[in-house]
Amino acid sequence: MRTRFRLPCTEEQARVLLTAAYRSEVAYRNRNYIESEAVNKHINRLAQFITDEGSQFGVLLCGTYGNGKTTLLYALRSVIHLLESTGYLDMHTNLRVYDSRKIAKLYRDRDPEVFDDACREPLLAIEDMGKEPTETLDYGNIISPVIELLEQRYDAQRFTAITTNLTPKEIRAKYGNRIADRFNEMMCVLNFGATDTFRKQK
Repeated sequence: MRTRFRLPCTEEQARVLLTAAYRSEVAYRNRNYIESEAVNKHINRLAQFITDEGSQFGVLLCGTYGNGKTTLLYALRSVIHLLESTGYLDMHTNLRVYDSRKIAKLYRDRDPEVFDDACREPLLAIEDMGKEPTETLDYGNIISPVIELLEQRYDAQRFTAITTNLTPKEIRAKYGNRIADRFNEMMCVLNFGATDTFRKQK
């Protein structure tokens, strides 16, 4: 059985760390943190997932614009960095974040070494999945860079975090049944829906 990436702490410790990191991310963006049931629910679910012994090895943060998906993703990255830098997480790596459009550009610009590095990253996050063109031409061949990356990471069962504004139904329509079924198997889904946005605050 393959080892799943998990934080070396209890669920409660992860919840406390994620909450503190989330607050810091909100402050970094010059916003006021407002505690809410929705935010607490997503933090609690992520804390549970990232410390349990389940079979899933990725997390999908989906929902409408401006409701905290990216904030929670970067909070997770901060927690991983903290635990790695203080010696509690013996991986010597961090959660690398790639915009989905950059992934498509790497493939289109024929930078296979960097693209392959992204496929092999132990911990990888794809931000704004769905904004990139699904297909690109490579010497006359139709290529789907994000699908290729996801397939490779699925096969190797590497930890992958994704933020997207697409619904599960839209993901299936854009990427096909194969990727949608892969997500059902590999992803813990945090559905942010249409919760309140921090972006409207002054």
